[in-house]
Amino acid sequence: MILVYTPCADEEEAHNIAEALLKDKLIACANIFPIKSLYWWKGDLQDDNEVVLLAKTTDKSWERVKKKIIGMHSYECPCVMKMKVEANKEYETWMGKQVK
Repeated sequence: MILVYTPCADEEEAHNIAEALLKDKLIACANIFPIKSLYWWKGDLQDDNEVVLLAKTTDKSWERVKKKIIGMHSYECPCVMKMKVEANKEYETWMGKQVK
């Protein structure tokens, strides 16, 4: 099981990406929440409000999920980060049935 972490420009973008991933059965679930981000971009320190999309999926779907997010994302250089995680057996079983 993996979590895919992707900061987005706003809630609408995060929602649109999550919905597309769900409709394509690439993820089982998504969470969307506001964050404050500080980072360097093109030599300037940025201090932005963003929205994180946290998607739950299987390792076998990683490449397709990553490609879909990058294709839909508004950022020139989006962060699409994979984190391996473990969950309770019941949740992992449910999730495995949701993802192609």
